[in-house]
Amino acid sequence: MRFPLVRYFVLTSLVAFLLVAAALVYFQRQQAELFHSVQAEEADFFNRVQSSFAKQQEESALRDLLAIHEGGNVNLTRLFANTLWDQGLSALLAKAGSIHVDHCRSMPDVQSPEGKTVASPEKKTCFAELGAQIRALPEFAFLNDKVYRSMQRSSVFKIKVFDTRGVTIYSSEHSQVGDDKIANAGFLGAMVGKPTSELTHRDKFSAFEGQVENRDLISSYLPLYGQDGDSIIGVFEVYSDVTRFLARINETQAKIRATQAENQNEIGQASLASQSMIDGSVARLIGLLLGLLVLLFAVLYLFVRRADHMLRQNEAERERTLQQLAQSEKMASLGQMVAGVAHQLNTPLAFSKSNVTMAIEGMRDLAAPVDVAAKLASITRKVDDDVVALNVAGARRRLSNLNVKGKDVDDMCAMLGDVLGGIEQMSEMVTNLRDFTRLDRNKTAEFDLNKGLHNVAYIARSVIPTTIRIEEDLQGLPLLNCNASQLNQVFLNLINNAAQAIGETGTIRIRSNTEADGIVIRVSDDGKGIASDILPRIFEPYFTTKPAGQGTGIGLSIAREIVENHGGTIAVESTSPQGTTFIVKFKVDSQNTVLDMAA
Repeated sequence: MRFPLVRYFVLTSLVAFLLVAAALVYFQRQQAELFHSVQAEEADFFNRVQSSFAKQQEESALRDLLAIHEGGNVNLTRLFANTLWDQGLSALLAKAGSIHVDHCRSMPDVQSPEGKTVASPEKKTCFAELGAQIRALPEFAFLNDKVYRSMQRSSVFKIKVFDTRGVTIYSSEHSQVGDDKIANAGFLGAMVGKPTSELTHRDKFSAFEGQVENRDLISSYLPLYGQDGDSIIGVFEVYSDVTRFLARINETQAKIRATQAENQNEIGQASLASQSMIDGSVARLIGLLLGLLVLLFAVLYLFVRRADHMLRQNEAERERTLQQLAQSEKMASLGQMVAGVAHQLNTPLAFSKSNVTMAIEGMRDLAAPVDVAAKLASITRKVDDDVVALNVAGARRRLSNLNVKGKDVDDMCAMLGDVLGGIEQMSEMVTNLRDFTRLDRNKTAEFDLNKGLHNVAYIARSVIPTTIRIEEDLQGLPLLNCNASQLNQVFLNLINNAAQAIGETGTIRIRSNTEADGIVIRVSDDGKGIASDILPRIFEPYFTTKPAGQGTGIGLSIAREIVENHGGTIAVESTSPQGTTFIVKFKVDSQNTVLDMAA
């Protein structure tokens, strides 16, 4: 069967082309997605960097704002303490410190609805009464007047003074005098010499100027040192208005965010432009690669077409050569058969010729008595009895001289029968030889393999030594659509090989039957078998173990090709030195008619 090279090449190339195209498209999409992902990550990173920078800038501005105002509050506290120390502050600290607060602090706290621990109403009332006592001191009124004069129209909105017990002894918001701040973190930090500040927003706030709204304030807890400069005698809490400063910071941050958004937008547009450029570049590259693939396919297609044409020519030449070799092999077999046929024909021809000659001579001796009998018959109708008697006596004398009896005539008839038998033998041999040597090698038809095997065995008996027997065990087989001449050549080759393997004396067995997978033909011999190192090579063209000039080595190769061209298989089983069996199988339609040789 010829391999359809061009068709398979086109199909395979198209499949490969589609796979490559799909791979390129997939690669292009992956690259686009990767580039888009990288750009998105870069844009996100740049955005995070800008946001982080803006946040750091905002935090830095707030820290600077806190630090600056905290430093100013520290200086303000020192100035305030130095200025007011002799004007009532020291006296107020001393007088307020003499008021006992333990009885208020000993009151238990309660849990608020939110789950927090808060002072009980009684405790709050106690500290409120404590504040009223402080506000009633003359030193409080004197200090309050000085503070209002000093801080009015400044950025300081509120001042509170705590003694070392955490009690509020002064507040510009008088209602807060007496509050207990012993647990306040800012107060505790200031008591160990650590100023603490925080930025807060108040919707409403009580300031020196009265009630103010929507203000951003910095509250600072600052240690109040004594005259020696080392000991802490109290804590100042100062509220500074930073609304304008914070508004500027927020305005600056808004500009930074707007700039950040513009930068991000420009990055996005640049990314889209880059993505479009890369997509176009990749598309052009893929188009170029696909074009090169098409060009490569066209060039390879031309090469394959040329190679396929050359292979067809070589295949045709090989087929012609194999046919010539097969015909030469067949003619060599026919040459051997012709010698055997000539030998087989000599015997029946010889005794047929002898018998015919003797029959002719006997028939000549019978001619005279027949003539005498005819004359006697005519005389009896014309003469009297005396004349008849005289002629009859003369006829008797002539018949006695012939020495011919009735048995001799029967023998001549038998000899003529032998001649007929010899002629029938020659006719059968000629018919078998004619069936075997048909040259219509390209014609197929329904054929009875058993008939072919029988004819081949008959012909082979005239070629192989008479000491080698051929046994036939042919079971009923269905008709097979085949080239009968080619299959006859296969089976004759197998029988001849079996005879050569046997040598002088042995038996060749030809068996046919049907099995599950079709028709099975077995040709077996009891010869010396095939060596295991040679067995795998027996079907190779031109491989032979015969001496030079005695074999071409293509018999079994041709046999295998013929069988395979008929859709069959040929195999060999050999166990040296126990003989060899060649097994030929053909697949057939289950509806084919089965012919019985016995019938």
